[in-house]
Amino acid sequence: MVRMSAEERRESVIRAAMSEFARGGYYGTSTEAIAKRVGVSQPYLFRLFPSKKAIFLAASARCLEDTRKVFERASEGLAGEEALQAMATAYSQLIADDPDKLQMQLQTYVAVAAAEAAGDHEFGEMVRAGWLEIWEAAHLPLGADVRETTTFMAFGMLINVLAAMGYPAEHRVWEGLYLPDRPAGESGPTRE
Repeated sequence: MVRMSAEERRESVIRAAMSEFARGGYYGTSTEAIAKRVGVSQPYLFRLFPSKKAIFLAASARCLEDTRKVFERASEGLAGEEALQAMATAYSQLIADDPDKLQMQLQTYVAVAAAEAAGDHEFGEMVRAGWLEIWEAAHLPLGADVRETTTFMAFGMLINVLAAMGYPAEHRVWEGLYLPDRPAGESGPTRE
């Protein structure tokens, strides 16, 4: 059996943490659950990360990074409406294929609000920086138009909320959101 390097273990912890935190949030997830999912002991987990907060920060950063990369890949070589449609479709596919990504984003925002209220600004600074990178990844392909970018991101947040609440694709709440046509059975809005 091939042993994993510390970096490979660290990656597996981040993936496991994303799944666990996505479901239970920061306060409702134990490091024991993360260690168990990875197949390591808690002491080993804390050799890779100094604290539960550090694990959550790494999982949140990865979630934001993955979203940014989806926008960058989808919009590569495109601009304007083509870029908008490509990014919207790619993001919708991301959260449909991996619901933990959406749940982790939402848990991250809740954790930032709680940390800020408690006077801990480190976490919020990291998340805001990561979110700004996502905004920038959308901004340039959308012609560096602040209104277009703001509208795109606002629709994205609405999609997050509707998807998180489990509204089926055919529900009327999706009617104002227009994305490219999709095969039957895929979740989210479609262009009429």
